[in-house]
Amino acid sequence: MTQELRRTLGVFDAVVVGLGAMLGAGVFVALGPAAGAAGSGLLWGLAVAALVAYCNAMSSARLAVDYPASGGTYVYGRERLGPFWGWLAGWAFVVGKTASCAAMALTVGAYVWPGQAHAVAVGAVVVLTAVNYGGVQKSATLTRVIVAVVLGVLAAVVVVSLGSDAADAGRLGPGTEAGSEGGPASAHGVLQAAGLLFFAFAGYARITTLGEEVRDPARTIPRAVPLALGLVLAVYACVAVAVLSVLGAGELGRSAAPLADAVRAAGASWLVPVVRVGAAAAALGALLALILGISRTTLAMARDGHLPRALAAVHPRFRVPHRAELAVGAVVAVLAATADVREAIGFSSFGVLAYYAIANASAWTVGSVGSPGVRIRAAVGLVGCVVLAFALPVPSVVTGAAVLLLGAALYAVRRR
Repeated sequence: MTQELRRTLGVFDAVVVGLGAMLGAGVFVALGPAAGAAGSGLLWGLAVAALVAYCNAMSSARLAVDYPASGGTYVYGRERLGPFWGWLAGWAFVVGKTASCAAMALTVGAYVWPGQAHAVAVGAVVVLTAVNYGGVQKSATLTRVIVAVVLGVLAAVVVVSLGSDAADAGRLGPGTEAGSEGGPASAHGVLQAAGLLFFAFAGYARITTLGEEVRDPARTIPRAVPLALGLVLAVYACVAVAVLSVLGAGELGRSAAPLADAVRAAGASWLVPVVRVGAAAAALGALLALILGISRTTLAMARDGHLPRALAAVHPRFRVPHRAELAVGAVVAVLAATADVREAIGFSSFGVLAYYAIANASAWTVGSVGSPGVRIRAAVGLVGCVVLAFALPVPSVVTGAAVLLLGAALYAVRRR
C-alpha cells in the first residue's frame, strides 16, 4: 500500500510536463479578462504575476529537494508547518483542481463538439485517465505531442498578428485605455489582472507534485521548474504583445476569444479553426497534468489517513497510484457529465494562491544563513500570494475563503 512510485522522468520530461500544465486553455482566454481589469497595464500585470510565480516556483523547487515525494505542498506543509497546514494545502488543491478538471474537460468538449460538450468531456477524461494508468512515461509522451501542437499554434498567432498591418506598437503604451470601461489603468486593476494571469500559468507545481517519479530530484527539479516557467513566461509575453498590438486594450478586454479575434483582425480568418484546435489541445494537456497532480496528492493524503488508505495502493506493474487515478477520473467524469462547472470554480483561483502561500511559508522555515535568497523569495512569494488572492473579484474571494473554512472544519471534526 505504501510502495514508492517509479522514477522515470528526466529534466526534459519534467519540463514538458510543466509546459503541458501551464500552456492550458488559459493562454487562449485569460488575456481578455486580464485586459478588462488592467487595460493597457496588462503587461505590468503579467510582470507581477511572473514575479510571484517565480518566487513560488523556486520555493517549491527548494522544498522538493528535501522532500522528493508525491504530494507537493501537502507534504511540505505537513513536514515544515504541521499536519493542519499540510491538510489545508491538500484540501485546497484536491477540491479546487477537481473542479478545474471538470471545467477543462468541458472546455475540450465546447471546442471539439459544442452540441455534445458533456459527452466529449467524459470521453476525454476516460482516455486521459487510461493514459495515466499506463505509467507516467506514457503521460509524458502524450504531453510532448500536445505541447508541440500548442506551441505551433501560438507561434502562428504571434507571427500573423505582428506581421499584419493591423499591428500598432502604440497600443502597448501605458495609460491609453483601461479595458472596456476606459480611463487610466489602476493599481488594483493591474493586481487583479496579475491574479488572473497567475492562475493561467500556475501549473509548474505539477513538476514538484511528481517528485517521487523524477530521477535524481535534487538536481532535476531545481533545473526543470525555472526552465519550464521561463519558457512559458516568454510565450505568454509574446502572445500578449501580439494580441494587444492588434486589438488594443479596450477591444481585448471585451473579447471572449482574444486569439481568434486577433488573427481575424489581422486578416487571417483562415487561422481561426487552427486556433480552436490549439485551444482544444491545450485544454487536453492541462487536463492530463491536472489528473496527474490530483492523483499524486490524493496518494499522499491517503498514506497519512486523511483519505481512505485504499487510495494509497501502487500498481505492481505500472507503479502508479492506480486506485487514486481511477477515483479522480470517476469523480471528474461524473462532474463533467452532470454539471457545467466552468462558471463555478472562482474559488480555484483563490485556493491555488492559498496553496502556494503555504508552500512559501514552508520554504521560509528552511532558509538559512548560507542561503538567504531562499527566505527572500519565500517572503516575496508569500506576500504576493496574499495580495493577489484578495485582489481577485469578490465572488472568487468569498467562495474560496468558504471552501478553505470548510476544509478547516472537516480537519477539526476528524481530529475530535
